[in-house]
Amino acid sequence: MARSTPAVVAAQRAEIAFTVHEYEHADGAAYGVEAVERLGLDPTRVFKTLIASAGERALVVGVVPVAASLDLRALGAAVGSKRVDMADPRDAERVTGYVLGGISPLGQRKQLPTVIDASAEQFQTVFVSAGRRGLEIELAPTDLVALTRATVAPIARL
Repeated sequence: MARSTPAVVAAQRAEIAFTVHEYEHADGAAYGVEAVERLGLDPTRVFKTLIASAGERALVVGVVPVAASLDLRALGAAVGSKRVDMADPRDAERVTGYVLGGISPLGQRKQLPTVIDASAEQFQTVFVSAGRRGLEIELAPTDLVALTRATVAPIARL
């Protein structure tokens, strides 16, 4: 199996069904798009993990398809915050324990409030980062929601 990451360990500990997919990451490539292209996947099934700031010093996680953008207003409504902005990348890395392009919603250093786009529910499995660039984990959306203690809401904008 591919190198272990906190995300993979979290899935193993939860004893859920999952598959790890590895590909060669190219420097400078757009992370989510690269995963779609290298693994030959439907871009609506591959989700990116974005960290946002909801008020003073409160970080939240938005998980949306790579084919979409994060709707910050919708994310704010889902977490009960009037103002939401993208987090400083250094804060995102520090709090999650992952590097940009490899931030996983699973196994983060600190459990942050998480919202997963409702579109995930239409698939049997979805793909999210497994905790490093070039590594994706495929799992059932219900397991993703349970492991991250997420709220499911329409937070993606096409």
